[in-house]
Amino acid sequence: MTDAQETAADSSLRTTGGAPPDDVEPAPIPLLEPRDGIPPVIADEASLAEVIAAFEAGSGPVAVDAERASGYRYGQRAYLVQLRREGAGTALIDPVACPDLSGLGEALSGVEWVLHAATQDLPCLREIGMVPSLLFDTELAGRLAGFPRVGLGAMVEGVLGFVLEKGHSAVDWSTRPLPEPWLRYAALDVELLVDLRDALEKELDRQGKLEWARQEFDAIASAPPPEPRKDPWRRTSGMHKVRRRRQMAVVRELWETRDRVAQRRDISPGKVLGDAAIVEAALSLPANVHALAALNGFGHRMGRRQLEQWQAAVDRAKELPDAELPQPGQPVTGPPPPRAWAEKDPVAAARLSAARAAVSALAETLNMPQENLITPDTVRRVCWEPPASADAESVAAALAGYGARPWQVEQVTPVLVVALAAKAKTKE
Repeated sequence: MTDAQETAADSSLRTTGGAPPDDVEPAPIPLLEPRDGIPPVIADEASLAEVIAAFEAGSGPVAVDAERASGYRYGQRAYLVQLRREGAGTALIDPVACPDLSGLGEALSGVEWVLHAATQDLPCLREIGMVPSLLFDTELAGRLAGFPRVGLGAMVEGVLGFVLEKGHSAVDWSTRPLPEPWLRYAALDVELLVDLRDALEKELDRQGKLEWARQEFDAIASAPPPEPRKDPWRRTSGMHKVRRRRQMAVVRELWETRDRVAQRRDISPGKVLGDAAIVEAALSLPANVHALAALNGFGHRMGRRQLEQWQAAVDRAKELPDAELPQPGQPVTGPPPPRAWAEKDPVAAARLSAARAAVSALAETLNMPQENLITPDTVRRVCWEPPASADAESVAAALAGYGARPWQVEQVTPVLVVALAAKAKTKE
């Protein structure tokens, strides 16, 4: 660190206590330049081999980040990978020019990777061969430690006393060459990530939550890749307005056509055709291109060929036999929506109300978000189909069966036993 960085780091964790002399909060320091300058972007195999050797020889955890082009390109691929490790410095790697980073992933096997909001970056890192075996998630650590704001900028400022410039977070990272201000921003994102990790580890240890955090990090690192979402077209914004099966078929046809076009052109689907336009066409069921062009989202800027493409999708949906139309809803697994519980099973609704109140109170006592203490879905499932006996062993087994970590089972079981037992007595 520079002298200024060391001074600020000495006052770490200011948001959770440990105020400086006279309780005067020092002003945060703008972090304007990486301590070693902006490194060159690695875009060839020879330079990549040098980076791999340097990072393999480095020491301690490695800070890792990735930049995507969400809203600009199709999918969630990485367009820049940033790393920093003691003894190796900072590296900026172009995964378009170097699409296989499995060698780097292997060199860092067994090393703790420090990421912020790891679940956002791990899928695109996995695509290029980078999969951690150990990780520390600074955003999740902040949640478990009770920080009210857990964005990277807020955490770096609140914990380490530096201000990160965040003006380039939503730019088109597929741009080539990448402008120098963007590269500076990218390098600064990993500049203090290990320092933040070290400070948060101390705070979690002080609060008695370090082992909890380690279990959460292990669960993220060992989680399998998510299954592809079934019927992704059903998540079209505004879908709640579409009630008839024929209209649903139009949404499906337009969504799937848009997806093929977006993938072929490597462009964000929303830039091809907006969700609002898809829903508008489904509700209107236009008879021809002229009627389609009159709808919002299919205006005068759209060419005749494009309009014909969308009208063809509408026509395909209109011509489907009834047996091939989509069903109104997806098959439901697990409990029904909580709003329906009072009518379907009033006793289960009472269990859920008591359990939610108990978990909420415990989360407040532990100073962490309720969803990090235990997922709401797990609570719903236990309350909808409670174990035959509401004793601690049975409730703990049910929680573990739904994927709760050991620390969660230990903390949540006692309050759920009380809530379930109380409602069982009420039923009797």
